[in-house]
This record gives sequence, structure tokens and C-alpha cells, in this order.
Amino acid sequence: MSFWAPKRQPTPSAERSSTMHIGLIGLGKMGFNMRERLRKGGVEVTGYDRNPDVTDAASVDDLIAAVPAPRIIWVMVPSGAITDAVITELSEKLDQGDLVIDGGNSRFTEDQKHGELLAAKGIRFADCGVSGGVWGLQNGYGLMAGGDAADIERALPVFDALRPEGERADSFVHVGGVGAGHYAKMVHNGIEYGLMQAYAEGYELLAAKDIVTDLPGTFRAWQKGTVVRSWLLDLMVKALDEDPGLSSIDDYVEDSGEGRWTVEEAIANAVPAPAITAALFARFASREDTSPAMKMVSALRHQFGGHATRPAK
Repeated sequence: MSFWAPKRQPTPSAERSSTMHIGLIGLGKMGFNMRERLRKGGVEVTGYDRNPDVTDAASVDDLIAAVPAPRIIWVMVPSGAITDAVITELSEKLDQGDLVIDGGNSRFTEDQKHGELLAAKGIRFADCGVSGGVWGLQNGYGLMAGGDAADIERALPVFDALRPEGERADSFVHVGGVGAGHYAKMVHNGIEYGLMQAYAEGYELLAAKDIVTDLPGTFRAWQKGTVVRSWLLDLMVKALDEDPGLSSIDDYVEDSGEGRWTVEEAIANAVPAPAITAALFARFASREDTSPAMKMVSALRHQFGGHATRPAK
């Protein structure tokens, strides 16, 4: 399947149709596929990225000029300083009544700051946690939105185009006010840490026992009918099909920040989270010792999110 999409040049407002038309800033691993899924879902998208090979607009100014007011601008760039810079730029260039949605992995506390910055200019703000990784184009994305109810309602056609087919409540939730969407996504990723660690430890234990002669087949047999079946298990089987001994992958595993934030929130709220905390600490340990389990965690992160792996030493 080709993910290539032709560039689209901004068109004069008189030539635009009544179809929802949004701007999308950031066309990396996630944003590029989201643009394609939105277009397939009937949403017109003008995208901007610093990479000239994928961008539709030459600049943020051109993107703003291409999107009809009141605008919806979806920001899909790395969290932290880059998101700050983009939202600050938008605060200086958008008009009152425009809506900015941060769909990246920003920390929920940043949402409050960004919302206040934009509100001072009369610009609306919402946050949206997005799950689905590199498979989202094909399967759809799980969405967790935070913001004012009217802003979320206004953007529903965008959310509906991004999510999987079926009942909206099965893949989309308006979690609460500004920051709630990213808070829910943070906890989601913390749970993900624990699930991957449990699968990976099971993998290492099976691999250590010489009476187990078909390790990949064992996990394949768990895919239907067992209580541990899941999409992560399916991706685990896929990883073993591609590299049965995971011999090409180093056991060094990065953490994106979401797991750390989840543990920090657990401490701040006196909520015991031993599984998630242990999974985070296991990633730290992976940077010191050789571990088959952490090879599997690295392989799973690559399978669902396209995260880079380190070649085996």
C-alpha cells in the first residue's frame, strides 16, 4: 500500500467547497498518516511540515491563509519546546474563534499554559491524546479529547474521520476539560508499559526453558481463545515471525516520558502503581544489562509505534 499523497496547493476561498477543511502542522510518522486518513474520511486537509517533500503549504502563514475561518488547526509535533514554539506562533497569527487542537504527546500541565496563552487572544484550545501508532492509517486511532464541550462538538467530523469505524464510544471519548485528554493518554501509555513488560518477561521465561521447543508457536497459539489475547500479542507474534530470535535488536529500550509522568502522578496522588513503576524501572535497567525480555519490549515498541530499535551489539 502506498502512503504517498500529492501536494495540495492553497486555493482561493471562493473556490473552496463546504467540506470541513482543517490545517495540520507536523507530517511525521503520525501526522503524515493522519492526513491521509482524514482525506479518505472526507475532511479536506492542508498540511505543513518543514520537510518540502511532504508539505502542502510553504509556511505556517500559507497554511493559515488556505484554511477557511473559523479555522481548526491540528498540531502534531513532538512535545516540549517544539510544541511550545508552534502554539506560540499560532497565538500570534490566528484569529478570534479559531480552534487549535494539540494531538501530540504533551504533558497535561502544558495544556493549561497553552490554553491560557491562546484564550488571551480569543483563540480556542483543545487537547487530544492519540493512540494507534503507525497502524492508525489502516485501523483508525483511539482518541481521548479534552476541552470545552462546544469545541469538541465542532471538531467531531475530524475525530470521526480519524477513529475506527463503529460506535464512537468504542474509540473516542471527551474525557473532560483542557488537559484531560492528555492525562488519559498518559495513563494509557503507563498501562502499555506494564502490559509490554509482562509479555516480555513471559517471553524470556519461556526462552530460558529447554523443554519449550516452539517459542513463536506458543505465542501464536495464545492469539485466539485465551485471556491474554490482545493486539500487543499479535504484534509480538509478528516480531518473532520477522526475527525469531530477535537477534538483530539490542535490548536498550527508550522511554518517551509518558511512563515517567504516570509514575510521578501516581506518587503525587498516593495511588499505588507497582506494575507500571516496575516496567519503567526495567527500561532503565535495560540500558545496563543484556536482557531477552527488553529485546522484546524494544521489538514491540517498533511494531506498534515505529520507534527506532538499536542494532544488536
